[in-house]
This record gives sequence, structure tokens and C-alpha cells, in this order.
Amino acid sequence: MNDIRRTILWVIFGFSLVLLWDQWQVFNGNKPTFLPSSKPAVTAAAPANAPAANGVPTASGGSGTTGNAGAVPTQAAAAAPREQVNVTTDLFKATIDSEGATVNRLELRKYDEADRTTHVVLFENGSPATRYVAQTGLLNQVDTGERFPNHLTPMTPKAGPREMADGQNTLELSFESAPVGGLKYIKTYVFHRGDYAIGVRHEVVNVSDQPREAQLYMQLLRHGTVAAGTMFGTNTFTGPAAYTNEKKFHKLDFKDIAKGKVEPPPAANDGWVAMVQHYFVSAWLLKGDPVSDQLRREFRVKDLGDNLFTVAMVATLPKIAPGATQVVNSTLFAGPEEEKKLEAIAPGLDLVKDYGIFAIISKPLYWLLNQLHGVLGNWGWSIVALVVLLKAAFYWLNAKAYASMAKMKAINPKIMEMRERLKDKPQEMQQEMMRIYKTEKVNPMGGCFPIVIQIPVFIALYWVLLSSVEMRHAPWILWITDLSAPDPWYILPVVMTATSLFQTWLNPTPPDPMQAKLMWIMPLAFSVMFIFFPAGLVLYWITNNTLSIAQQWFINKRLGVLGNVKAKK
Repeated sequence: MNDIRRTILWVIFGFSLVLLWDQWQVFNGNKPTFLPSSKPAVTAAAPANAPAANGVPTASGGSGTTGNAGAVPTQAAAAAPREQVNVTTDLFKATIDSEGATVNRLELRKYDEADRTTHVVLFENGSPATRYVAQTGLLNQVDTGERFPNHLTPMTPKAGPREMADGQNTLELSFESAPVGGLKYIKTYVFHRGDYAIGVRHEVVNVSDQPREAQLYMQLLRHGTVAAGTMFGTNTFTGPAAYTNEKKFHKLDFKDIAKGKVEPPPAANDGWVAMVQHYFVSAWLLKGDPVSDQLRREFRVKDLGDNLFTVAMVATLPKIAPGATQVVNSTLFAGPEEEKKLEAIAPGLDLVKDYGIFAIISKPLYWLLNQLHGVLGNWGWSIVALVVLLKAAFYWLNAKAYASMAKMKAINPKIMEMRERLKDKPQEMQQEMMRIYKTEKVNPMGGCFPIVIQIPVFIALYWVLLSSVEMRHAPWILWITDLSAPDPWYILPVVMTATSLFQTWLNPTPPDPMQAKLMWIMPLAFSVMFIFFPAGLVLYWITNNTLSIAQQWFINKRLGVLGNVKAKK
């Protein structure tokens, strides 16, 4: 039974590490070593009847027929020549297109790409393979007459500063359209120092002599290419998402949208839409005043063809009287998935940080890590402190397991002598083995608990390191400058291997010679995989091994097992 226990545990542990290594390789842009990827990138071709990629939502919910109210105008209103307005703040380098005042490019100045030579670019109005923009506009929800200003309508930027000066806390930039369908649309971006939440103020002016009923849409258009997979073939989610007042978070997979299998979330009085990707997210939120907060909103997703998709939130505005102006405040968040900051911006926004199926463990682990980081100020030492706290929490459970392993080590000579004596009588051997266990009061399964406990925590922490932008390029000490990347000098994997071998020496030696050799070979084999694991994960495992060795050494010495082993050797 003891042999079976070891075999099962090593198989489970080994298979877990093989899959982790395999998918970590895929995540870093390499081909999987052992298993083929089960979720290829989305590269859906445009269907034959795909709509043009104008992306204007269709109006709905009015008292009359919508007709073609949501279609793109065939001729835009006369305006100044198209202009690309560049804006610079402490966090962003943005380019806003005067056509619809669309955010065409957004560079995050505080975040570098993996090679650290260029900044992360979140929005980019490039080819369909890279296109990702934030758009807004108005829809005519009542009649089939002239359309209202939308994200294809020419707008004129107002004069004003384009760069946030030292000591300046806000920077505003406004765009104004000519009247279209009796409405003039003014959109103002408000950038705040140190804040990835950009205020967007929408002013809808009725310049006609009749009341107007309009809808405001805010949408994100993105290419549908999904990044490489993570552990166990499960992708860190990339794609549209929405949250409603039902307190439900909806992931809207690109592939399901392309197949027509996605049902948009139901209309609600609050909520938001987002585009999620690894480490970063963009989201449209209606907030800032009582009118904006309570607007009825609908949620839309659309496949535009050519591997382009949109997710939109459409809000029905109050009827606008002639000469009146309706002001709606919204927020465009575009930045890192910092969990605590996302929680403060809107309910449920922190859910865009994808922990996969291990969220029930990963989320508390991140919370504890974050608390420790608040005290220690270093994510590496926070990981070390986390392991110390986990070992303290499971101290007595581990102590019983290690005591059982120590007793197994003490009776091992007796077991080996019995196996040799009864090797030709397997049934009698099994009965005698159970008698020895009972007499010596040893539970052969008692040593399973440390490994069983460590594996889910190990995998959950893998997800925390993989998903947390705070770990991205976070230094520990000396040569470890990025806890989310492998150790460049392979020092941590070597130390981890040494601690694993020493721990193997402390454990009971299997009676079977082949299993005994396997016990020594497995740590060496796993050490190769740890070369490719994030340094933070290897640091976790080293700390865990070290504390486990200290606890097991103490228990072995107290029970007199260590001295017997030394004398025997």
C-alpha cells in the first residue's frame, strides 16, 4: 500500500508539473512540448454576408419603428479636415481621431513590453489583425430620418493644451460635431493625473425645433486573436465581457460570438462592458452623476467579420427638448488589471482579472499577498512571508504527517527484511505488512497530506503570478528583476533541486529498489521544468521546501530516526 501511495502521488505531482511546464512554454510563444494546444487562436474568416466593419449599433427600444436608424450615414456632415490629435499625460500617450473623436491609439507609459524596449500599446487603429479602438456616438431611436452624430461623424477639436504640464492634475480635450439630424454632439475627454480612468463627458444639444429621442452608445472594437494558452489548456480569458445589476459577470467568447451562440446580457439600470486581455483591460462605464448612473442600458455584441468584434453598451437618453442640452458622464478605463483599484472603480470590475477555475484559492492568496506587500513593500519577500504563514496555518497537520513519515522511516528496515523473506508469498507479505503497520501504529497514508495540500496551493499561486500585473517586471533581489519571468541565471531552480533532493533523503526509502531510484530521479527531472517557471513560483517552492525540511528534520531528530539513519549509512 505504501508503494501504491507513493506511485499515485508522484504520478499526480509529475503530471501537474508536466502540464504546467508545457503550457508555460505555449504562453511564452513556444510550441507545447508534450501536449498539443486544444484552443488555437481565433482567426475566424469573415462570412460571405458579413457586414461592413463600421460597427455602428442598431437603435432599439423607441416608441416607433427603428428602420435603418442605426445604419451608417451615407454622407457625413461638412466639417474641418480629419485630424489626429496627440495627447500626453503622466500615464498615457493617446491619439484621438477627429472622425467621431475616437481613441485610435493609447500607449501606457508606465508599462513596458516583455523586451522592455517599448511601452505597452493598448489601443491601435491598425490592420484587422491589430485593430482595437474605443468609440461612442448617438443613435436615432424613433424615426427613419437623418441619422445622429456617431463615431464616423467628422468632429472639430477645440483649442486647448494637449500635454499635461508638471503640477497639472487634469487635462481636458473637447470635440464638437456639426448638427446632424437636429443634434450637435460634444465629447470631452478628461484625463486625471495618476488615474487610468478617463472621464468622458457627452453633451447632446438639440438645435432643432422638435424634441429628439436619442440613444448614446459606447463600444469597444477589437480584433479576435486570442493569446496563447495557460495551464491545463485553459486560456487566460481574452475577449468581451459585461456586468449587470444582477451582479453577474458575463464572459463573451470570440468563438461563440462568431458562431452566433452568444446571448447578450439582459438590459439593466447599471453595469458596464469591457474588453479583457492578459494583464490589461478597457471598459466603458456610465457614472459621474445621478442621471448617468440610472440610465437604462442595453448590451450588444457583434461579429463585424474580418476577425473584428464589438461589445457595446447602449443607453436611452431622456427626451431632449428644442434648445436643451443633455449631459451624460461616463468613464473609459484603459489600463492594468490592478485588483484593488478595479474594485474601487465599479462593482464587479475586479472580475476581469481571470483566475480560471482556481479563483476560490487564488483570490484569497492574492489578497493575502497584497496585504503582505503593503507591509514589506517587495513582492518577492511577500511570497516568502506567504509561505511562512501557510506553513504556520498547517503546522499541526503537517507535523502529524511528518511524524508518520518519520515512523515509516524507522520501521523501514523491518519492512525491507520482511519483503525479502516473503517475496515469493505476496498475499502473506501483504498481511504481514499490515500487521507491522498496526503494531507500530503507523498510517502508511499519513505522509500524503503535505503533498496533497501543496499541489492546489502551488497551482493557485501559479495563476496569481500569471494573472497579476503587479508581479509583471516586479523585482525581488539582485538578479531577479521580474518575478513573473524565469530566473535568467537558473540559480533558483538549482537551489530548488537541492532542497528537493535533501527532502527525499529525509523521507522513508521505498523497499522496492526501482521505486527508491525513482524517488531520486523525479526531483532531477522536475528541476528541468522549473527552469521555465516564473521566478516567483520557484521562490515559493524553495521556501516551502526549506520550511518543510526544517520541520521534518526536527521531528525525525525528536523521534530518533535521524540518528539511526546516520548510523546505518
